Amino acid sequence: MTKRIIPFIILVVFLGAALALLRNPPQQTRNSAFVEPAVTVDVLELARRPYRINLQSYGAVQPRTQSKLVAQVFGEITDINDSLRKGGFFERGEILLNIDPRDYQANVNIAAAALREAEKALAEEQARAVQALEDWQRLGNEDPAPALVLRRPQLAAAQARVSSAKSTLDKARLELERTSIVAPYAGRVMNKLVDQGQVVNKNSPLADIYAVDLVEIRLPLRNSDLPFIDLPEAYRAGVEAAQERPLVTLYSDLGGERGWEGRVVRTEGAIDEQARQLHVVAQVDNPYGAPEPNRMPLKIGQYVRAEIQGKRLPDALVIPVRAIYQGGYVYVVVDDALQRRELSISWQNEVEALITDGLEAGDLLALTPLGQVTSGVRVRIIDHAMQTTTPAPVADPGAQP
Repeated sequence: MTKRIIPFIILVVFLGAALALLRNPPQQTRNSAFVEPAVTVDVLELARRPYRINLQSYGAVQPRTQSKLVAQVFGEITDINDSLRKGGFFERGEILLNIDPRDYQANVNIAAAALREAEKALAEEQARAVQALEDWQRLGNEDPAPALVLRRPQLAAAQARVSSAKSTLDKARLELERTSIVAPYAGRVMNKLVDQGQVVNKNSPLADIYAVDLVEIRLPLRNSDLPFIDLPEAYRAGVEAAQERPLVTLYSDLGGERGWEGRVVRTEGAIDEQARQLHVVAQVDNPYGAPEPNRMPLKIGQYVRAEIQGKRLPDALVIPVRAIYQGGYVYVVVDDALQRRELSISWQNEVEALITDGLEAGDLLALTPLGQVTSGVRVRIIDHAMQTTTPAPVADPGAQP
């Protein structure tokens, strides 16, 4: 009896559970829609603006005028100017050193005496010529006297001897003058090669000097930079193109905080065969004038970095180089999503790039380094006023993200 009741009880329990499920069906719960995480980016709103292109170059400071002083006479150096030392300054016409002049003063005296003898002989010959003419006329000769009778050949020879004696005296005086070595221009000593008491021969080198009125720097230009600068070009017959010479500012690790101002004065007439680049020459006037704070005077051979003023563009679209990926594309934000843009870059330096195609004014350029991402990624712009001008360069502006 008990065995029959147990299955019945189990059946009743199952039926009750099924009835309860039917009366209270389970409620299906739905999760909220998946929200794609947004990348936070900083942006730059692009705008066209006037822009001055500044080209970068480098070079070494060299004198425009450099000379080697040589002795033009033989003798012992008897006196040396205190300015004739490495780094010493001197003025035009200043005597830098003296060579013993006594031998040359004696030659002047001898030449002067020889001239007086020649002039005396000429005066005597002139008197003989006058007397010969009087004798010819006194003899009643009506025909012109022959040149030989009038002693004209002897007179010409005497005149020639006087002229030769004058030239000898002039040469002796010139050699005496050359015993004093005079500065040909205002300059500075690069190397002193002799000292007091030394005997020098004719054409012996004495010192290396250079002029201090200005210095020159030979600067290479990249071929891609040439369309963005007005170069001073020279033509035949001394004609130059009517254009302003570009400004140049020079900087050096040895120069302190301030730079030296100069101008591009000429363009070389040939492409450098090794670098395959065009070189221009910049000049800095009076580089050794009055001292200025935070700036050292330029040194010959000093390596400098040059910033050359290029053309001024009235309506340029310029972006920071740090926003460019692999040298050819950027990301912009369109409807809160990233969009990749391919670029056409006409010019760039280490900080900025000039864009000719691929971007327009009003575009929101992503500045935050993004790495390798795809177009369409949702982003959130940093919640502050968007930049509308090119930001200041970072420590390594040339590095690609």
